[in-house]
Amino acid sequence: MGKRPTSHDVARLAGVSQSTVSFVFTGREGISAATREKVLQAAAELNYRPNLAARSMRTQRTGRLAVVVPFSGLNLVPLLEGAVGTAREAGYTVEVVNLPLESEGHAQEVDDLLASYEYEGVLSFSPIPTPRLPAADSAPAFLALTEFDEEMHATGAFSDATPLVEMMERLVGLGHRRFLHIAGPSTYPAAVARRDAYLSTVERLGLESVGVVGGNWSGMTAKACVHALPGDVLPLAVIAANDILAAGAIRGSVERGWSVPGDVSVTGWDDALLSNHFIPSITTVFQDRQRLGAHSMRRLIAAIRGDEAPEQETDLQTIVWRESVSAPRAR
Repeated sequence: MGKRPTSHDVARLAGVSQSTVSFVFTGREGISAATREKVLQAAAELNYRPNLAARSMRTQRTGRLAVVVPFSGLNLVPLLEGAVGTAREAGYTVEVVNLPLESEGHAQEVDDLLASYEYEGVLSFSPIPTPRLPAADSAPAFLALTEFDEEMHATGAFSDATPLVEMMERLVGLGHRRFLHIAGPSTYPAAVARRDAYLSTVERLGLESVGVVGGNWSGMTAKACVHALPGDVLPLAVIAANDILAAGAIRGSVERGWSVPGDVSVTGWDDALLSNHFIPSITTVFQDRQRLGAHSMRRLIAAIRGDEAPEQETDLQTIVWRESVSAPRAR
């Protein structure tokens, strides 16, 4: 086994003093962004990790952060990848803490984490109210995301329905005038926002809407909705609230002998894993949750170090144009 790299090795590779390396990993102020980046790159190249126990004794800092997730069944991998990777690049270790299923105990659980002083900061993916922290300089930092509600339904930036409007405008430009919206459940803020954006766009552009149907995330429901359409509805553009509904709409169209996208154009949302491999591949909206996780962790680390908060991330949602939309076939 090779010798474990030290802060002196990092200092030599980065061309800085050993104390500068120490200051970077302890969050000391006065280190320029360029110097910090040079040190972190050298540390990454050497696979250097600071000695957290020794650092804690010297600085009263633990080098540990906690990321709180509401329950283990939800797929939070992209958020965690962004947050944990960013923390490690900054020299921290991260512990993921699962909250109990009962939301009543969430706030107390976070209070206990902060009161333990085992962590320099706590990042919560669940919108827990900010606890009352002690005024001491060593008090842990706390940050809760506002992009999800207590049931982890998308809110904030991820409930912005602007991409749906852009997709409809593109379809109108291709020649579509008749639309159908297959909606998600009204208990999801993002589903409501997409439904409302659909209705307002229909009115603003003077389009024909054959209805707002669905109301759940079932592909079988979406397929049934397409089967229930009259035979003279073509050509049609279907705006589905997510990719599962879009897949159901495509299946229903094909079963009726309608071509997609010739007779029916279909859009979805979420850029689900199989949406690019479906036939036809589904035009959808990608949500960059990994970038949100990384940005949230940068905010937490800035709060710990007393640095200026990073600028708000923009363009977290991007339309992915694929094969499921085209100009309507001449009839």
